[in-house]
Amino acid sequence: MKFASSALSLVAFAASATAFAPISRDSVAVPSTTSLSETDAMSFDFVPVRPKRVARKVEVEKAIPKPAPKTEDPPFFLDESRTATSAEDISPEEVRALFKLWNNALATGDSRLVASRYSTKSGAVLLPTVSDTPRTDYDSIKDYFDGFLKKQPQGEILSGNIRIGNGWCQDAGIYEFTMGAENGAKVKGRYTYTYVMEDGVWKIAHHHSSVMPEGIDIATPITKEEVQGLFHLWNDALATGDSSLVASRYASKGVLLPTVSDVPRDDFASIKDYFDAFLLKEPQGKILESFVTIGTNWAQDVGIYEFTMGATGAKVKARYSFVYTYEDGQWKIAHHHSSQMPEEVVPGPASITNDQVRGLFHLWNDALATLDPDEVASRYSVATAPCLLPTVSDVPRTDYDSIKAYFVDFCKKEPQGKILESYVTVGHNWAMDDGIYEFTMGATGDKVKARYSFVYTNEEGEWKIVHHHSSQMPEEIVPKASLPEFADANGATLE
Repeated sequence: MKFASSALSLVAFAASATAFAPISRDSVAVPSTTSLSETDAMSFDFVPVRPKRVARKVEVEKAIPKPAPKTEDPPFFLDESRTATSAEDISPEEVRALFKLWNNALATGDSRLVASRYSTKSGAVLLPTVSDTPRTDYDSIKDYFDGFLKKQPQGEILSGNIRIGNGWCQDAGIYEFTMGAENGAKVKGRYTYTYVMEDGVWKIAHHHSSVMPEGIDIATPITKEEVQGLFHLWNDALATGDSSLVASRYASKGVLLPTVSDVPRDDFASIKDYFDAFLLKEPQGKILESFVTIGTNWAQDVGIYEFTMGATGAKVKARYSFVYTYEDGQWKIAHHHSSQMPEEVVPGPASITNDQVRGLFHLWNDALATLDPDEVASRYSVATAPCLLPTVSDVPRTDYDSIKAYFVDFCKKEPQGKILESYVTVGHNWAMDDGIYEFTMGATGDKVKARYSFVYTNEEGEWKIVHHHSSQMPEEIVPKASLPEFADANGATLE
């Protein structure tokens, strides 16, 4: 049995050696029983035990954090309190992907999809680039993108910083938009997105977008020639004869001060109403003089234009002011003031009543009472060449001196008149009084009737006589018997 005893010793040594041999981290399958020999059969369970020093090494390896994966994105910062096993776990790449998700929503052109990217339960806040109004709910956010999406924007992040917290993350930096509807115009801005987990989905809880503060101009570019060209869009709209199309050239809050209307037009309906009438004249305009000023998203063109009215062939010059503003991807008219040339404007009618017109006769009659021919002559117009056709003179009097000369003799009769019949007409800065008057001559007591016509004009606020025709009554200077209407077949006078 010596041999068997020696064999057992070897097996025991081998088992002992196996127990202390290094093992890999992956467990190796070992049979639970080992047959030594058919004669001395001894069976026992054998389970490998990991040495304590190796287990400690594995625990240390687990405690050492693995380095963050390399990425081309800008630096990011991790909140130390964030646990890798939390439901809100997100990587920097995934944070940046949230912007792309929002940008893809822009690409659809549907403001509903864009607004749905914002939080509803946490209460989102959007502080837009080009609106003074904070947007704090779905409807107001959608309202902003209703307008913004018309520019067909697509964004790209130029630089940014990502921060990740427990249940929140943030992406802030500089982005640039290309406006597809504006010939590829590019606009830079600063951005901040703060995302929160809502119903298992990352949503935007805060979005702040602002103009670049250090002199980067986001004005829509436009040249002097392009500003002047905007007139042609308006003029071409006139040529269609469609008042709705013309009114659509004005901004939503545009104001029109028309050439031939006292009513300011400040909405689509009232502007259209003006052009309903104006287009009946078939107007077509051209600019004669133009002076352009360009600002940030606004431009101004002022000068002189001339219209040819196709319905009549008449030509009309006027002064104009167009102020354009950039609205919904188009240059629209925010202000349009058109006025007649001041040197051609006819003054508005001076107000006068029929009784006041008749009262002008008394001013002239009072001048007669002074017996001063200068006083009487001063009642006649100076600015407009007057014409006096006197009762007892064949010579027309057409200036101050000749009028005064007539009254030198007439005043010697000490005349005083009164109106017996009067027929008044009032026009634009003129008035006319026709009828019958009678004079009593103070020097002789004679009474004389005559027919009269006074035409008055307003000169520097005072009504003056521009025409005065006085004639004797025809029945007093022509025998009635010689007038057919007053004689029978035998020549007898009919009373």
